[in-house]
Amino acid sequence: MVPSLYTVKAIIILDNDGQRLVGKYYDDQFSTIKEQKEFEKNLFAKTNKQNGEIIMLENLTIVYKNNLDVFYYVVGSTSENEIMLVSVLNCLFDSLNQIFRKNTEKKFLTENLDSVFLSIDEICDNGNNNSLNSLLFLIVFFFDLKVYYLKQIPIK
Repeated sequence: MVPSLYTVKAIIILDNDGQRLVGKYYDDQFSTIKEQKEFEKNLFAKTNKQNGEIIMLENLTIVYKNNLDVFYYVVGSTSENEIMLVSVLNCLFDSLNQIFRKNTEKKFLTENLDSVFLSIDEICDNGNNNSLNSLLFLIVFFFDLKVYYLKQIPIK
């Protein structure tokens, strides 16, 4: 296998019913929405009752974490280093926790999908892992954004 920077095949966030909140696929293994939904259904069925961190499904390595009513998944090939996938997962989870001040329930994530997608795009660029630099960028970006909006509010 030739080494590659493209370590991530997908980043998926599902609710506690197995419905997609966010799904970013970076290769053509699941090229149609029907294939993606079927994969997500199988993935959720395999992980919703377990308390693990890693599974093998459909010749893929998947690391996952659940929090409250949301499941976070990072998908890579079977030859991918699990530590790299876990670093992407942890970066995503920690970034969203920092940005939303630990309020990462389904309702709040769906109301702020633009921030969730921005976070995912900063962490993973078309399958390329950028997680080492992304957490700091996202925290600074959203801190600056909140300071800007606070300055716009007139004090009475």
